[in-house]
Amino acid sequence: METMLSEEMIRDDLIKTFQRLFDLNVLESTVIRRGWLNLKWKVTTDSGQFLLKQYNKKRYKLYNPEELLLAFSQQVRLFDKGLACPNLLSHNKSILLESDNGELFTVMEYCQGKLIPPGKANVHQIYDLGRETGKMHRLLNDGTLSIKNNPQFIPPRREERLAHWNSVWEQTKEAGKTELLSDIETQRRATEDIDIEILELLQSGWAHRDLWVDNLLFNDSRLTAILDFDRLKYDYPQLDVARAVISCALDDNLDVSLASAFMEGYSEEHTVVKGYLTNSLKLLWYMESTWWINANMDEHSIPPTRFAKEMIWLAENQKNMSDLLGNI
Repeated sequence: METMLSEEMIRDDLIKTFQRLFDLNVLESTVIRRGWLNLKWKVTTDSGQFLLKQYNKKRYKLYNPEELLLAFSQQVRLFDKGLACPNLLSHNKSILLESDNGELFTVMEYCQGKLIPPGKANVHQIYDLGRETGKMHRLLNDGTLSIKNNPQFIPPRREERLAHWNSVWEQTKEAGKTELLSDIETQRRATEDIDIEILELLQSGWAHRDLWVDNLLFNDSRLTAILDFDRLKYDYPQLDVARAVISCALDDNLDVSLASAFMEGYSEEHTVVKGYLTNSLKLLWYMESTWWINANMDEHSIPPTRFAKEMIWLAENQKNMSDLLGNI
């Protein structure tokens, strides 16, 4: 009950500040329960619909404020260049606003569209997602932003990763969770098999870094919005490619026709070489597998359970990935 009251107080505080800063009258508000800790409301005004996003104080400590402001500025630039994403409103040139009671929040135009379940995109939706992702990468890396010396993710040495899986296997065994040991062993074997040199040849650049179904809106035939640019950093654009494909096209198995449709759309906006998706998926697995496969994965909530499923599939198919995808 206290949480609900707290949410109501935050909502009322944000709406009051929003109305004062933008001289708009809120007629109705609806809570959007999605994401971790940050609160969101769809508000209907006499001049259209907007989304208010509160930045939870606990979660905000995990952000680098300068990087977050850069992400906001790039979202606005991408919107102005025609990318399918929400426009962020500013007041006195500030996008990150402070409410009367000290809550940090942003205001963006509300985007129409629907979420799709993981692995349930149709060919038209994923083709359009590929095209928009290619456009996003082309714009993010058009020279407006400077190139950094190192990407955010630096692949660890094979020996280091194998030591990690050995440790996880021992922890899981000691916890008596023998039903998880085979999945952890699959990760270890895939680590032995992967060609690490492939990862060293990938091209770094600016990327969204959170391109999965919860951050995508669609209608029946196209993408309507890419959401949540908060994690945007200099890293590997191919991580976005892999994350989008595995999230939208993996059900029980990866639908290769959907993966091909994504790459067809992507290649209209961004240059690709043979094996682009294959190597992208291997990079994604090498980065994310340690996040989701662990001794406590039997206690995962719904999103981490999905991510763990993806990592297990990628590890199981590591050796035959190129043949499975036709080396796209």
